[in-house]
Amino acid sequence: LAAAGKAPMVIIGAMMRKLVHVAFGVLKSGQPFKPALHGA
Repeated sequence: LAAAGKAPMVIIGAMMRKLVHVAFGVLKSGQPFKPALHGA
């Protein structure tokens, strides 16, 4: 996003959204976090 010229707060917002989606998916599925699945 930085390469696309987005503002720093937009980048942080996108990161927070991704983190919330991953965390909710882990909680909903009841399975442990798999870093390879989420590109971590």
